[in-house]
Amino acid sequence: MSAETVFTNARVVLADHVIDGTVVVRDGRIAEVADGRSASGVDLEGDWLIPGIVELHTDHLENHYAPRPKVRWNPLASVQAHDAQVAASGITTVFDALRVGMDYDAELNGEDMRRLADAIEAGVAADRLRADHFIHLRCEVAAPDTLEVFKLFERDGRVKLASLMDHTPGQRQFTSLDHYRIYYQGKTGMSDEAFLAMIDRRVGQAAQFSEPHRAEIAERCRAAGIVLASHDDATAAHVAESLAHGVTIAEFPTTMEAARAARDGGLKILMGAPNVVRGGSHSGNIAARTLMEEGLLDILSSDYVPFSLLHAAFMVAGDVPGVGVPEAIATITRNPAEAAGLTDRGVIEAGRRADLVQVNLEHEVPLVRSVWREGRRVS
Repeated sequence: MSAETVFTNARVVLADHVIDGTVVVRDGRIAEVADGRSASGVDLEGDWLIPGIVELHTDHLENHYAPRPKVRWNPLASVQAHDAQVAASGITTVFDALRVGMDYDAELNGEDMRRLADAIEAGVAADRLRADHFIHLRCEVAAPDTLEVFKLFERDGRVKLASLMDHTPGQRQFTSLDHYRIYYQGKTGMSDEAFLAMIDRRVGQAAQFSEPHRAEIAERCRAAGIVLASHDDATAAHVAESLAHGVTIAEFPTTMEAARAARDGGLKILMGAPNVVRGGSHSGNIAARTLMEEGLLDILSSDYVPFSLLHAAFMVAGDVPGVGVPEAIATITRNPAEAAGLTDRGVIEAGRRADLVQVNLEHEVPLVRSVWREGRRVS
């Protein structure tokens, strides 16, 4: 691509409105945005042009690294496969979520996570990746080895976000043990006897480790300038605890009470795009659309389906009162970028990175036609 490229005949989604216009890119940055069609340039044929999508929480990479029980794929090949799917979904900035803290029967361990982080570093260094990759540490505070694994990442400058998670059955995401049984036994094929023993073990571990691990990881993240997120807050007390630890993002609050407390505390609220596409939570918790209707949702995350971000944004645009296309697109671009401290992207305006996505919307499901990162076509 030349140093200057003109994109024209596009429905350009700006911060607060949409224009039928033209975007000029120069040396990887947006140089000009104007109404109307240019006499020359790349004709986008009336398609939407949106900012590159910013994904803060996806554990999708693990699916490529461990595609079957007992199977481990080449780490760099796994990262590249994940990256290709991410970019093809319109995501130009991705925070790859790596687990910190494992249950004793987990197939993956801390060394696997470090191996994937090293592969991300290698892919970035060799310019083999389409999207811009950062690391999000999903810290399971109730696990015995959480601090030990966290230390493997303490000097990794690509770590920009950490979430304080506690999936102990009977609280937060899995308040209902029936839902937890459906999820966990369906996933593992575990017998009833083994399932009950596992619950007892995890509850005991939570009583021993959750509070001290949460406090120490929060302190280390604050010292390192790593953005902190809570995870699955269910009560106002959970949110108060998160605020005390310096959390700025509330991931997946499970109740209206927690979401309202998060808003009152000034937290940015993140929910899953699959929740929007499916019409509700697979765990039986509050629906993302309900929070959006109440003005209590700032950011969407693809979680386990990369394409769900674009799909969900266009589903709610114009369908949820007060949420037009600019507002819906902001939940997957500007808002996550700002929450992560990335002020150079997320909006189509002069001076920002030329991270752009061409989207066709002739049918119910959006179609990504082209993706550019810093002016270079990557998909």
